[in-house]
Amino acid sequence: MKDLTKAEEQVMQVLWKIKKGFVNDIRIHFTNPKPAYNTVSTIIRILERKGYAGHNAYGKSHEYFPLISKKDYTSSFFKGIMKNYFSDSYQSLVSFLTKDKNLSIEEMEDIKRLMEEEIDKQKLEGHE
Repeated sequence: MKDLTKAEEQVMQVLWKIKKGFVNDIRIHFTNPKPAYNTVSTIIRILERKGYAGHNAYGKSHEYFPLISKKDYTSSFFKGIMKNYFSDSYQSLVSFLTKDKNLSIEEMEDIKRLMEEEIDKQKLEGHE
C-alpha cells in the first residue's frame, strides 16, 4: 500500500466519512479556509492513481468513493509505525506510551483491563 501525504490522507478521511461524493461534497467537510476546488480535484485524482479511490462518471461530473477501507489503511499504517519506530516490538510500543507519553494511572489501568479481557477471551477460545 502506497504512503499517503497529509493532504491525501485528509481527503481520504472525508471520503471514508461520507462514503461517496463529488469534489464539492468533499470540500464542504474541511474547516475554513477550505482548500480550493482544483486542489481537492487534483488530490482525488492522485488518490485514484494510487488505488485508494475510484469514481463513477455522470457526464463530465465524477462521484468519488474509497476503494480501500479505513480499517485496512489503519492496519497498514500502524504496521509501518510498528516496523519503523518500534522494531515490530509491542513491548517497545507499550514502554513508549507509558513512559514517554506520561499516561495517567487511570489510562494505564484502562489499558491493563483491556489486555486482561483479551487474554481471558483468547484463553476461552483455546489460543495459548
